[in-house]
Amino acid sequence: MMMQERTHNDAEGAILFDATVSSQVGQEWFAADYWGERGALRTQSGGRGGVAIITTPIGECVLRHYRRGGLVAALMGDRYLWTGAARSRPFAEFRLLAEIARLELPGPAVVAARYRRHGLFYSADLITRRIADAQTLAECLASGRMDGELAEEVGALVARFHRAGVCHADLNAHNVLVTPEQLYLIDFDRGRMRIPAESWQQANLQRLRRSLLKLGAAAAGEAAFEETLWQPLLYRYGRTLNP
Repeated sequence: MMMQERTHNDAEGAILFDATVSSQVGQEWFAADYWGERGALRTQSGGRGGVAIITTPIGECVLRHYRRGGLVAALMGDRYLWTGAARSRPFAEFRLLAEIARLELPGPAVVAARYRRHGLFYSADLITRRIADAQTLAECLASGRMDGELAEEVGALVARFHRAGVCHADLNAHNVLVTPEQLYLIDFDRGRMRIPAESWQQANLQRLRRSLLKLGAAAAGEAAFEETLWQPLLYRYGRTLNP
C-alpha cells in the first residue's frame, strides 16, 4: 500500500506520519513514560543513548530520540539548529525511508517523525517498525557468526543501496541487521539520495571497513581479515553493483 503522508501541527512543533499505518499519531506516541505506564516499553542498547521498543496498536515499534555525538554533544545535547521543517533531521529521515520503501530496498518501515521547537533550536524523535529476530552485524562478529558467506551478503546489501543512489551517512556494523530471512540497513539519519558515484560509494565502504576493524574483525591478523571477510564482501559488492 502506498504511503499517505499526513502532518499534525501544534504550538510546539509538528508530527509527520503515515496514515496508512495509523489514522492518527499523537504526542503520547513519542513519550517513553506513556508506554512504560502501560507495560509496553523496554529499552535496547545501541546508537547514542539506545532506543526504546514500544508495543503500539500497530505492533512493536522502535522509538529513537535524536542525540548528538562527539564533542558537540556536551554543548548541544539533543538540540539542533532550526532551519525549517523539511530540513529537520526527523522529517528528512522519514522521507528518505519512504523512498527506500518505494524502491523496495530492505530498510526499516517508517511510522512517524516529530520535532519540537525550542526557540532557535529543536529536538526530534522517529518511530519505525521493529525488525523482528534481528542481530546487528557487530553482534554476529562478536559471537563468531560472521564468515565469508555473511560478508558476501553484506556486500550485496550495500551494493543494492548504492545502485539506487542511497548514501548512508554512518555505514557501520551496528547499522546492518541480520535476520534469518534477509539483511537490512537501519539508521538513515543524515542519509540522502545521491547520483551514484565511486567517490562516495567507496567512502561508505571504507567507513564500514574501519568499523569492522575497530570491533576486532582482524583479531587473527589483517591478512586473514582481507582473505576471509573483506575480499568476499568486495567481490559480491562489485558483482551486485555492476551485474
